[in-house]
Amino acid sequence: MTKDRFSALVLQYERLVYTVCFQLVRDAGAAEDLTQETFLSAYIHRERMPEGYERQWLCRVAANKAKDHLQSAWTRRTVLGDQELSPRGLAPPAEEAVLRRSTEAEVRRALEELKEPYRQVCCLCLLEERSPEEAALALGRPVKTVYTQLSRGRKLLRETLERGEAYDGVP
Repeated sequence: MTKDRFSALVLQYERLVYTVCFQLVRDAGAAEDLTQETFLSAYIHRERMPEGYERQWLCRVAANKAKDHLQSAWTRRTVLGDQELSPRGLAPPAEEAVLRRSTEAEVRRALEELKEPYRQVCCLCLLEERSPEEAALALGRPVKTVYTQLSRGRKLLRETLERGEAYDGVP
């Protein structure tokens, strides 16, 4: 990839990358820094960028940079009494709270009971930790379709676990 082509990608996707970072870290300054780190890393590893999937790849790099930032010692969550708070004082997302209360067996059982097309997508992305792009290739589906099915599958999974309808140990 040439420098001119990469510069065009930066101009095309800088707002999107910033938005991804900001949605995760909820701090404008940190999101700006992470945006720069994302494009620096993307430039260094530009040969790994899949042709035709630049947008998705940049979003994945941005999300990983933001997650790394949130897990760093500097911004790690602190525990105050019995209530766990993030550095900004926000409660953890509902999905994390539900998964913390659920056992691995319950989550696996709830995943296996999901209807198609959500089961295959969620198993690939959540259990096997494949990216939506990899799942799309494996299943022969469009990437946007996989993102939609993953989002809906997560919602169904969360609702199932919140209601306690997952496997309860009785066959």
